[in-house]
Amino acid sequence: MSEQAEKLTRNNSPELDAILGETFPVLDDGFIRVVDYMGTDESVVQAARVSYGKGTKKRHEDRGLIRYLIRHHHTTPFEMCEIKLHVRVPMDTWRQWIRHRTANVNEYSTRYSVAVNAMYSTAPDQWRLQATTNRQGSEGFADETLGNKLSQQEKELHDLSRKIYEERLEEGVAREQARKDLPLCTYTEAYWKIDLHNLLNFLRLRMEGHAQYEIRQYAKIIGEEIVRRWTPLTWEAFQDYLFNGVSFSKRDGQIISALAAGDKQKAKALAEEFGWLKYKDGKPTFQIERFELEEKLKQLKIEIPWS
Repeated sequence: MSEQAEKLTRNNSPELDAILGETFPVLDDGFIRVVDYMGTDESVVQAARVSYGKGTKKRHEDRGLIRYLIRHHHTTPFEMCEIKLHVRVPMDTWRQWIRHRTANVNEYSTRYSVAVNAMYSTAPDQWRLQATTNRQGSEGFADETLGNKLSQQEKELHDLSRKIYEERLEEGVAREQARKDLPLCTYTEAYWKIDLHNLLNFLRLRMEGHAQYEIRQYAKIIGEEIVRRWTPLTWEAFQDYLFNGVSFSKRDGQIISALAAGDKQKAKALAEEFGWLKYKDGKPTFQIERFELEEKLKQLKIEIPWS
């Protein structure tokens, strides 16, 4: 005679339950809210232990296991948790967001519905300048005069594009065609469902300081306001090992070993051997691997030998 199946109960997060449906404002007219979720930290450890029902381990043991899983890049247990968010986001930011193809998405359709009447506007002191070393990044801000000019032009463009769009609709033009000249700053909305493993990867990339400002604001809210409440043990381990941790390549390690031995000349010679040190007008030219190592050395408060 087979044993009676164990009765299961649903793992839930009281802290996350308390904010279900609550709107977290982002940028000037965007938002994020939690629609639904499945699983908690307990679900992660249950999956790792291949057990059912309530975990029998103490909380500190659960914490240790989750930290081990994160530290050693075990991913499957974190895929047992999922979350569904409702987001409103500018279309240009959404283009970056949707590149994370590991989620299930249903976006507001401007073929069937009138486009959201909201566009992301930039304050005069928030116009970023193109970085000189990073082709896909920004560096510094425009001065007050230029900032005021750009914001005024932006408002005129927003007003005109919306006016033309609404006139087309009034004239009976199909929504799918009337929308074509709306700017990329127009807000869109979507339901976005993703598992915890892939969400952490999204946050690792999009919370990082070099990520574009706009998507970084969304990622920070998701991490600090939602994941922190939902799976606090996983969030702690993520912060320690994935987001704030530092990794080193083999070449990084060779240079750091030379510096630890007090041999700055060898460290510099290794950088030259790796092709990381090329000079122009007596100064090292930009080289991405060397630049990334320099950032790590600064974080560790180690003097850069070729500065």
